[in-house]
Amino acid sequence: MQDQDKYAEQAASMEEPVKAGDAEAPAAAAPTLEEQLATAQQQIQELQDAFLRAKAEAENARRRAQDDIARAHKFAIEGFAEALVPVKDSLEMALQVETPSVESLREGVEVTLKQLNTAFDKGRLVEVLPQQGDKLDPMKHQAISMVPAQQEANTIVAVLQKGYMISDRLLRPALVTVAQ
Repeated sequence: MQDQDKYAEQAASMEEPVKAGDAEAPAAAAPTLEEQLATAQQQIQELQDAFLRAKAEAENARRRAQDDIARAHKFAIEGFAEALVPVKDSLEMALQVETPSVESLREGVEVTLKQLNTAFDKGRLVEVLPQQGDKLDPMKHQAISMVPAQQEANTIVAVLQKGYMISDRLLRPALVTVAQ
């Protein structure tokens, strides 16, 4: 509709004869204020539309990212849990045996331990098991006590409990006693 009005005004201004000394002749060639206003309003409308579309797209991307993060948190343990299910099954089967012998129990525990180690490997859960004489690493070991020993100071005398790491992150430090 605005375009039709614009074209009608331009056509009317062209039909009027231009006189040689007429001061309004250059003004007729330049767009009128109404035309400039219409053009500016159209540009504003286009920019507002583009802005709203970009804003909606950014909001949708943010929402999708939040949903992905929530799903990742919810199901992050899924692989590790799948690896632990056979371990639980083995333990339950061991409890169902009517008259277990010591050898059968030992065999069952060994198989279950192998399953658990496999689950740890899949979950990238690594043991921290320092050897006697290793230097104390406070990033992986926790010294419980210092004892007099025939070895260099701040070296491990005994391991009281293994530690564990997930990839490069310490889950639980190894509990050790250290030489004075």
